[in-house]
Amino acid sequence: MSIALAWPWLLAALPLPLLIARLLPPAAPEPRAALEVPYPEVLAVVAAVGHSGAQRTRILLATLAWVLLVLAAARPQFIGEAIEVPVNGRDLMLAIDLSGSMQAEDMVIDRRRASRITAVKRVASDFIARRKGDRLGLILFGDRAYLQTPLTFDTQTIQTQLAEAVLGLAGKRTAIGDAIGLAIKRLREQSRENRVLLLLTDGTNTAGQLDPVKAAQLAARQQIRIYTIGIGADRARSRGRRSPNDSRELDEATLTAIARATGGRFFRARNGNELQQVYQVIDALEPVDKDPQVFRPVRELYRWPLAVAVFVSLVLAAMRLPLGRWLRRLRTREVRHA
Repeated sequence: MSIALAWPWLLAALPLPLLIARLLPPAAPEPRAALEVPYPEVLAVVAAVGHSGAQRTRILLATLAWVLLVLAAARPQFIGEAIEVPVNGRDLMLAIDLSGSMQAEDMVIDRRRASRITAVKRVASDFIARRKGDRLGLILFGDRAYLQTPLTFDTQTIQTQLAEAVLGLAGKRTAIGDAIGLAIKRLREQSRENRVLLLLTDGTNTAGQLDPVKAAQLAARQQIRIYTIGIGADRARSRGRRSPNDSRELDEATLTAIARATGGRFFRARNGNELQQVYQVIDALEPVDKDPQVFRPVRELYRWPLAVAVFVSLVLAAMRLPLGRWLRRLRTREVRHA
């Protein structure tokens, strides 16, 4: 623990008033009194004694106020004991498809049939809870891509935002390319070694302005790895007929090309168990190890010298006001009567 100055170079301003006093021209002499009194030498001595005492007090107060102001400007800080903060993880964006087809009930969770979005929320929530040390962000996409949660260490917030996601919120179509583009925008300012995008969809690119493969090429230039997950059963039947919500619309070729272009992998999740296994594989990716960072808690102390400087300045100003002179005269009369 110690006390230090954040900007110690500001202490060089301490002799500034003396420098200004030497550079300024001397003040003009005071005019002589029009009325001559006897024994001027005695009066001059008495006046000089009183004047010099008050003047010395004002100079001391002004000096104290200036020193305290400069000290406050230099930002004194109380620095606590060093705390080692390990940095071990990655910046990971989750891009979740919220198009209309995600309502298809062809997934099984705990031996019960569930919709694709329900399975994604259930399994992804467990995955997020295990990502201690990673900064996670959430992108939801349909007709357009939206940043639901910026990168944060708060995994609870990510879980809450994912649980509250509603199908159709971003539109009924699928803008895979725009989701990748938005992830690039959010990840490119982070460390190049540990930027990852997990993109989960059950369809093909049917909306948006950016081609998915071209977006993946841009991600590769930024050294962002993309892991794509295709969700949905191979066939969903209803009364012996193929449902329009089966995964024949899933563009596996494009999702594979996206992953390969960035050094990632494409995964296929046909049911809840496979989806869980996919997240376990991704969860097993080795994080990039970094040297521990040392954090020392800092508490600003400039408020104290600043407050005292303001108080001293007010006292100094009061001494030059008529009220200050009246108080001094009143005190002088009390001393005489005593």
